[in-house]
Amino acid sequence: MTRQSRPTVSGWWALAFGLFAASWARGAVPETPRAYFPPPESEGGWRRLEGPDDVRRLAGMDPDRLAALKQWLHGSDKRNFAAVVIRRGYVVLEVERGNSARADARNIKSCAKAICATVLAIASEASQEGRTPKKMTFNDAAFDFIPWAQPLSDPRKAQIRVKQLLNHTSGLAPESTGARNSGPWEYVLGASGDPKTARLAFDPGTDLGYSTHGLYHAALVCENVTGRPYDRFAVENLFKPLGIETWWFEYFDGKIGRHPSHALGLPARESARLCYAMLKGGRWGDRQVIPKWFVDETAAPTHTVTGPRSFNRDAQSFSHGWELPGFLSDGRGKGLPRDARFKPGSGGQLISFVPSLDLVVTRQTGSSGQWAYEEYLRRACEAVLSTPGATD
Repeated sequence: MTRQSRPTVSGWWALAFGLFAASWARGAVPETPRAYFPPPESEGGWRRLEGPDDVRRLAGMDPDRLAALKQWLHGSDKRNFAAVVIRRGYVVLEVERGNSARADARNIKSCAKAICATVLAIASEASQEGRTPKKMTFNDAAFDFIPWAQPLSDPRKAQIRVKQLLNHTSGLAPESTGARNSGPWEYVLGASGDPKTARLAFDPGTDLGYSTHGLYHAALVCENVTGRPYDRFAVENLFKPLGIETWWFEYFDGKIGRHPSHALGLPARESARLCYAMLKGGRWGDRQVIPKWFVDETAAPTHTVTGPRSFNRDAQSFSHGWELPGFLSDGRGKGLPRDARFKPGSGGQLISFVPSLDLVVTRQTGSSGQWAYEEYLRRACEAVLSTPGATD
C-alpha cells in the first residue's frame, strides 16, 4: 500500500483557512446561536416541546417526573388553575383546569409584590440616569417620595427606607395586626384614624412583618419619582419590553384621588416572561430591561433581621419583594437550590426562577388560601436531568 502524505501543522491552518474562506464565499459561516426570547403570545408565544424524546434531549427534563408533577398538580387542591414549567426556554409542562395559561389574567395576589419591587428597581435606575423628574435609590427615605402622606401619622415613618417597603421591615401595617388589605388611600396612609395604619408596628429595620401596605406605598413612590402612575410606568418599562400583552391593575380611591395600588392580574404564561427576564440577568433580547444589580441583590436577604417571622418563614428568606425558598430552615426549603427566587401568592399563585437550572415555574388560580408552594417548585427542580444536554 502506498502511504499518503499528511499535512504539516502549517498545512492544517492553510486547509482550515481555505475551508473558512470557501464557506464565507457561500454565506455559510455558522453564527453563534442567539439566546432565545419568546415573541408575544399574539405572534406565537413560547416555544413548546411535546414528545418525550425532545423534552429529554432539548430541555434536559425527565418526562416521567413531569407526568408525575402534572398528576400532583391536579391532586394538590380543587381550585381551577393554570401552571407552566419552562426549561431552556421551552415549555415542557402546561397544565390547565378551568383557567387558560394564555388568556386568564386572574389576580396573582402577593406575586404582585415581586413585580412591584422589580418595577421600582427600573424606576430607580431610570432616575439615576436622569430620565425621571426625581432621583431615587433603595436606600433613600421612602416618605420623601410620598407627599400624599404628609403630615406623617407616625414620626418614625420618616425613617423608613425604600427597600424596607419591599422586604417587609418597614413596620407598616403588618398582616399580623389585622389591618385590611384595601383602600381608601387615607386608610392606607394612616389618615383615617385607625391605629393599625396610623402607627408603625415596630421601628423600621428592627423586625420583619409581612406587609402588603408596604407595597401599596411603593407604588406611590414609583409614581412620584417617575411622574407617571405606577401602572403606566410598569406597562411601558416592563410589560411591553417583555412582550406581555394581557394584564389588569387594581386602583384605590380616596381624598388624594385615584391611584394604582400595585395589585394586578396576569396569565401564567405572561408572568413567566418576568421570571425568564430575571433568569437572564434582567435582559430581554439586546435590552437590559431589569437592572442587573437588582437581579443580583434579590439572591440574598436585603435586611439584617433573623429567625422565624411571618407565616413562620425565616426572615432571611425575604429579599427585594422576591423570596428565597432555599433559605427556609423548617424543611420547606429542603432540596431547593439556594439561588432559587420565588414569590408565592395566596390561593396557589406562584412565580419562580432558578438560574442554576435555567428553570421557570409559574401557577395562577386567582383564588385565596394555603397551598404547597415549595413542593411544586421542588418537584419541578427534581425533574431536571443531571446529565448534560443541548442548550439553545
